[in-house]
Amino acid sequence: MRILRSYGWVAVLLLMTIACAHDTKLEPLNLLEYGFPITIMAPDSPEIKTMDLVVQKDLTVKKGEDYYVQIFMSDAATNKAAKVKAENLEVTKSNPYFSKLILDEDQGYIYEMKLDSAHTVYGFKYFKIQGDKEFDFQTGLTGLFNEHQVRRMYEAVQ
Repeated sequence: MRILRSYGWVAVLLLMTIACAHDTKLEPLNLLEYGFPITIMAPDSPEIKTMDLVVQKDLTVKKGEDYYVQIFMSDAATNKAAKVKAENLEVTKSNPYFSKLILDEDQGYIYEMKLDSAHTVYGFKYFKIQGDKEFDFQTGLTGLFNEHQVRRMYEAVQ
């Protein structure tokens, strides 16, 4: 019986190692050449797209199915990222699919959305004020992400 318990832990550790092995290594990615004076962590050679939406600029960094960060840059209306976060959190909570907050910090949060009884997805929002610019980071608008993927992206933009 003791041997079975030992093998059980080995199996759990092996599965965790395999799950983490699918994560590609993240490296610093300077976005200045795209007009965004910030650096985030991203997989090697991601696909980067920009759009000028007149009142704000939109930049996406995507690699595979598990890394998709969208960043909006606009003129800052305040110098308090916590205020911007609080306003956005209210909008997120008003979504009919919003289920719960997974992580709630001064400048950002991770949330859960239940699309139906069989489909739960996760997202994040993180806010940074730098000089006279506001940066709003979030999961890409397309894609269904699990909690592990979202936590990884959230940490990558801080």
